[in-house]
Amino acid sequence: MSRVQAGDIQLGWREWGRGDVTVVFIHGNLASKDWIELAAPLFPSGLRVIGIDWRGCGDSDRPKPVADYSNYTMQQHAQDLLAALDALGIRFCHLATHSTGGIIAARMLLMQPERFGRVFALDPITPLGMAFNADQIGVFRAMMASKEVTRAVMATAASSLFVPDSLAPNTVPRFREGLGDIPLLFERILDQTFGVSEGIWIGTPVNLNREWESKELERRMAEIRHAHLVLWGERDGWIPPADLRAMATEMPDCRLVIVPGVGHSMNLENPALYAGYFGAWFGGLTR
Repeated sequence: MSRVQAGDIQLGWREWGRGDVTVVFIHGNLASKDWIELAAPLFPSGLRVIGIDWRGCGDSDRPKPVADYSNYTMQQHAQDLLAALDALGIRFCHLATHSTGGIIAARMLLMQPERFGRVFALDPITPLGMAFNADQIGVFRAMMASKEVTRAVMATAASSLFVPDSLAPNTVPRFREGLGDIPLLFERILDQTFGVSEGIWIGTPVNLNREWESKELERRMAEIRHAHLVLWGERDGWIPPADLRAMATEMPDCRLVIVPGVGHSMNLENPALYAGYFGAWFGGLTR
């Protein structure tokens, strides 16, 4: 396990490949850097890919959340990751994001625009943020208390891996046949998920709702001029496609591609397909 100092905490990180082009992977909520583990061996040569765990996740420190979760905001995660890049000596890189990693990246791009090149965003939470009501936050509390509930909800984030009927309420998700090593990775990341900080379980939806209410980043989307390739799995029930269309309209260099047959987590559901898009976007770059 490798860790890097980021301010007053340490973040877990992992590296795949060698090359002059560096891509930093920013994972989603309740997740970790390991979500690209099966895809990474299929990335093009010449890429150095680094995954960094948020505070509260994976191999990173888990600071005790303050009462309003203000030490687990999207801005705080962005500041942590920028500090980690400083400590790792990464002056310039491209970004690959998944889900909530998308809005964290937006804050990073606005804070230090000159530091970043292209962005590959898989099913991102956009700069609009996301609305969560009390009942929805209650689902996260239920997940935090029950690994079975966590399994059921996490299965909906990788829906193409499971027999459709097994995703119905009050049933146990069952993997489809022929998935190779994917179920083993899913079980491992499920264990990781159940160990994240309360600042992640509850702090993430609370702070995403604040982003949605404030409209701060929504008003600044036109300032994000970095080239974006945004992928949305057509079976994704988490990210509203209207938000992605707004992002593609408001940001100056943003292309939205809808991918059939996958849900919210192509990096886990179909690692080879994810690696293909990843390689097409980043492969052959000179910086």
